[in-house]
Formats: sequence, C-alpha cells, structure tokens
Amino acid sequence: MNTGSNEPPVAQATEGAAGETKPEKPFGSRAPEFVKARRALHLSWQVGVFIVGLAVVVVGIIMLPLPGPGWVVIFCGMAIWATEFVWAQLVLRWTKRKVTEAAQRALDPKVRRRNITLTVIGLVIVGALAGVYLWKYGLEMPWKINDQ
Repeated sequence: MNTGSNEPPVAQATEGAAGETKPEKPFGSRAPEFVKARRALHLSWQVGVFIVGLAVVVVGIIMLPLPGPGWVVIFCGMAIWATEFVWAQLVLRWTKRKVTEAAQRALDPKVRRRNITLTVIGLVIVGALAGVYLWKYGLEMPWKINDQ
C-alpha cells in the first residue's frame, strides 16, 4: 500500500470484550530479520507467500459450491497473505471487526426474538405445505418406483 511515505502505517489500539484496550500488532512484514535484510531474498519470500496464499484462497473458492469449509479456507489464505502484505492485514482487521459487530447484534434480545419468530413462521409454512401435499397425494412419492 503506497501512502506516499516510507514509514509503515501505525497500528491502532482496539477495545476488547471487557472494555480494555489492547494494542494491535504493527503492520508490515513478519518475515525473519535475515530475510528482510536482503532485498532479493525478501522479494522471493513475498512471491512465495503470495503463491501459497493464492493457492489456499483458490482452493477455498472451489470449496464454496462443493462440500467443504470454503470460507474458513479463504480466510486462512488471507491470514497467510497477512503475514507479509499490509492490504491483507487491513482486510482481516476489517473482517474481524465486522464479524464481532454482527455477533454482538445477534446477541441483542430484540434480534434474537425476531430470528426465533421468523424461524417459527418458516417452520409453520413448511409444515402447512407438507400437510397439503400429504392430504392431496398421501404418502405416494412423485416418482414411480413400482413400475420398474
């Protein structure tokens, strides 16, 4: 991320669950010092981290329509990228903040009551449709297994 300055961005403190503030890890590369000291080695390190992270993210994207923990694998790939790239660190921090906010909203009693009400209404509708199907067709399945 080019901010027009040669100095790395400063990490901000975050507020924890109990209200205490804890400093976040600083932005930038987490490569070993001997790797960062040599420009060519650091560049090849970054290329390797990018390729490994890209492979993990692609596998996660493939898992989205297929069985498997697609989103978890995608975020693992982002975490691999975040060890080296500031933009990935910023994306992960933003995602973590949004997930925490959503979890707090889900714990709100009004939201929980609304979700429970919507679930009950959905189950009643599904039960009514199943009842209508059974009343009209009985337990006969729509395919003809006995004819074969």
